[in-house]
Amino acid sequence: MKLSDFKFNLPKEQIAEFPLEKRDEAKMMVLNRDKHTIENKIFKDVVGYFKSGDVLVLNDTKVFPARLFGYKEKTDAQIEVFLLRELDHKNKLWDVVVDPARKVRIGNKIYFPENLVAEVIDNTTSRGRTIRFLHEGDDIFDIIMRIGHTPLPPYIKREAVAADKEDYQTVFAKNIGAVAAPTAGLHFTPEILETLKAKGVHIVYLTLHIGLGTFRPVEVEDLTKHRMDSEYYRIPEETAIAVNKAVEAGKKIVACGTTAVRCLESSVTADKKLKPSEGWTDKFIFPPYEFKIVDHLITNFHMPESTLVMLAAAFAEPEFTTKAYKKAIKDNYRFLSYGDCMLIL
Repeated sequence: MKLSDFKFNLPKEQIAEFPLEKRDEAKMMVLNRDKHTIENKIFKDVVGYFKSGDVLVLNDTKVFPARLFGYKEKTDAQIEVFLLRELDHKNKLWDVVVDPARKVRIGNKIYFPENLVAEVIDNTTSRGRTIRFLHEGDDIFDIIMRIGHTPLPPYIKREAVAADKEDYQTVFAKNIGAVAAPTAGLHFTPEILETLKAKGVHIVYLTLHIGLGTFRPVEVEDLTKHRMDSEYYRIPEETAIAVNKAVEAGKKIVACGTTAVRCLESSVTADKKLKPSEGWTDKFIFPPYEFKIVDHLITNFHMPESTLVMLAAAFAEPEFTTKAYKKAIKDNYRFLSYGDCMLIL
């Protein structure tokens, strides 16, 4: 398929700027691939689609306040530093994006609140830099958590507010490292998770730290030439064991979010077993694709021509996905991170 196959008109007013007051009351479109039917539900209905012994796979990455605001030495020019990922914990090296980039050169020092100072040591892209924090001690993350700002997606055209620190985080977030939330997981509440457990559903976790690459546009018509940014992932042994046991027992594997799918599909053996692993993945899934592990998928509604909508189309079949998206726009579903979701059976 080509990039243009995923082009559609998304009305700006259907991009959710704020979350609903109650996470589990978002709309949920249910796509049944066998029956080729589409139903409108709400998210709390998701419990009814699970059976005892099924496995729900969640991405427990935790968003950290990656936007820092400081000023440059001598000129006092304000600089925004967007932390992408830690490169070297011992030497306090980070991969970042700076704005305005023209004012930030190798050797410059940037001063932040709480006496935190960073030195620019390399240029990586037009806006990318490598910085070293000049700080004694191992509490860099503690300082960042205090002085940083929530990194809302670029399509949310407002400044972050205090509520976003909690709203833009899943209730099961644990491992710090993402600059974007695994948004399908935002709909879960502790009550829904407890109800699923009581029903005999096995809830397991993996980690994929989502980077800014999730928002990077695809710029080539030939999808085979697109390269995803690498993101760190980890699949614990207990998750692999639970998934493999469920598969052997004929139970369903339900992945929450495209990141969970990419993580699972990055660590499958030739005989379709999930193996525990840790590393970096640049897995790009687009139609046609044979899924090895996942039976059902919970995912939000995504941007046109994004790698996320391509994965959803690979799972639900492109024509069925197009039909669902047209209905979502017609039925006034809310799109993107703070929006509604679909359950693909």
